Amino acid sequence: MLKNHLRRDLQWLKRQARKDRRITVVLLTGVLAAWVRQLTPGDGAASPVLLLAISFALVMSSGAAWLVSAYFVSRSLRARREPAEELRWISRISRGKEWAFCSLSAYVAWHLLQFVTALVMS
Repeated sequence: MLKNHLRRDLQWLKRQARKDRRITVVLLTGVLAAWVRQLTPGDGAASPVLLLAISFALVMSSGAAWLVSAYFVSRSLRARREPAEELRWISRISRGKEWAFCSLSAYVAWHLLQFVTALVMS
């Protein structure tokens, strides 16, 4: 009875992890596309040094979080054999999803900084 219950819970966790991996891959793709779109050369308005430093820090932190998330997702691609490996697989996907949302948060913070700067400077 207990073994069946544990097996059912593990199956549910694996289904949830597969959903989370799809969400993470879509999120990573979206963040990458958003950064590429935002950082394409355009009109270069002069900004104060402090704002440039904050922008640089947000871009770097988003990039670092994106790389960590991509690392965890790539580690989840190989086959699992034992229940302990399956639990580590589920954990990697969860950590990858968390880091993907950290990357997205840094992008949103950067975007809000640009928006507020545009409002104040104009």
